[in-house]
Amino acid sequence: MNEFMAEAIKEAYKGIRLNHGGPFGSVIVKDGKIIGKGHNMVLKNNNATCHGEIMAIATASKKLKTYDLSNTIIYTTGEPCPMCLCACMWANISKVYYGATIKDNELIGFRDQKFDDLMGGRKNITNYLEMLDRKECLDLFNKYKSLNSKKY
Repeated sequence: MNEFMAEAIKEAYKGIRLNHGGPFGSVIVKDGKIIGKGHNMVLKNNNATCHGEIMAIATASKKLKTYDLSNTIIYTTGEPCPMCLCACMWANISKVYYGATIKDNELIGFRDQKFDDLMGGRKNITNYLEMLDRKECLDLFNKYKSLNSKKY
């Protein structure tokens, strides 16, 4: 398993344990070091935009004191929704590694596919998104599902 995806999974478990939101954790890496972490905080903050990727972008930007995250990579437990995907692009993140797919999100009660379809899907995005450690991320999703956590 990739060491950075393992950290994203740990971050997701932290969010689940604290009842902050869904099983989505992210870490941002620059020059082989983690510079930002985040997990889904939709429930904690009562804010639909507090996804794991958004929170990781916020912590990395604060740490580096810049909005420009060029030459960074994000590792995230779930394939980014359209909002998070665009945020990664706006932040100039160079590459996205994700575990579970948009379709997998449906298995745990999320509706990302609906919004992805509205935006035209991902057929025009090449060499940016890459699946990594799907099995381990699906294990996380299954654990979350077994908890009967609040869906939103």
